[in-house]
Amino acid sequence: MLRIGVAPHRLWPAREDEVDGILETARTAEALGFDHVFVSGHAVAGDTGVTPDPLVTLAAVAGATERIGLLTSVLVLPLYNPLLVAHQAATLDRLSGGRFTLGIGTGWDATEFEAVGVPFAGRGRRLDEQLAAVRELWRDEGAVRLGVRPRTEGGPPLWIGGQSDAALRRALRYGDAWHGSGLDAAGLTAVRERLGVLGEAAGRDPGTLRLTAGAFLVPPGFEAAVQGPGRPLGGPGASAESVRDELGALADAGLSVCSLWLPLAAEAVADGLAWTAEEILSYFSKD
Repeated sequence: MLRIGVAPHRLWPAREDEVDGILETARTAEALGFDHVFVSGHAVAGDTGVTPDPLVTLAAVAGATERIGLLTSVLVLPLYNPLLVAHQAATLDRLSGGRFTLGIGTGWDATEFEAVGVPFAGRGRRLDEQLAAVRELWRDEGAVRLGVRPRTEGGPPLWIGGQSDAALRRALRYGDAWHGSGLDAAGLTAVRERLGVLGEAAGRDPGTLRLTAGAFLVPPGFEAAVQGPGRPLGGPGASAESVRDELGALADAGLSVCSLWLPLAAEAVADGLAWTAEEILSYFSKD
């Protein structure tokens, strides 16, 4: 069964007040039966709009909901101190009852690194070191003991993004899942094949690494408020059938979780979620 989650605000909000309804939207997503909500992790407003802090936002969502999963998609880990992130993630994992998943990436915005005062160059190497440290801290194998141990044994799941060979090796070395974006079934198959080759060298069965991805969806009858990155799910002028067909092909290619951004006006997000739950989620929730 393909698990489907949603963002609790529209893709790339233009103003801060457009994220004020996140908790209400998260409760709506839970009531509609979505698997998880996810929040991305840019600290600096840019051309794409504003982004709330992912860990703070998901902590608030955890307190406002009971069942729904919580995902960072993605936290740019090289911007952070790994001990502090390990502690924050362990705390959120514990207080949410084990609902938290830490999705991470290297980041791409050099101006954000400059604003934080962290070198942009070498971020991949630093990320590898950070992931090793986070895993050790969660397992109580580090030089210090975290203030709070995670509820989930070994720490919350780690989903690792990126499509370079270095990113795929990183996912094989440290990840519970690889987390992609904007792929069709052929692209996902190509990633799975690359993971197979790289897994042999890394000494890990790539079949133990889950395949997850984000996508953006403009439901039929809705207008996009912003231009999403690449082709929308189901193609331009998508129908319920074309969206279901594409998600079905992705699932057949090995996708286990899909996280949906809806690039709609803030006032249309709730209706867009309702359409997605009725026409898409219900289809993939069938036994």
